[in-house]
Amino acid sequence: KPNQSYISLISEAILSSPEQKLILSDIYNFILTRYPYFRTKGTGWRNSIRHNLSLNECFVKAGRSPNGKGHFWAIDATYFDDFRRGDFRKRRSYRRYK
Repeated sequence: KPNQSYISLISEAILSSPEQKLILSDIYNFILTRYPYFRTKGTGWRNSIRHNLSLNECFVKAGRSPNGKGHFWAIDATYFDDFRRGDFRKRRSYRRYK
């Protein structure tokens, strides 16, 4: 099992893309390709990915995907430089719903 947090895995996927943004299925594919552990773990980890994208303010929606289904996900500018350096300590801020 990877030692990284889900936030770290998601960030690694997003930062690996030329445009610094990915749709959800591309994030899944990156993780499956890079970390074979997840290939045999069913689909529960995908729920964790969606949960982290939705609730952590370090991830933001960055426009609709070309096919109109879903959104691109990117790293919020506030966190970008830290995440690029591998510093994920600011991850505890959660979105608050009114």
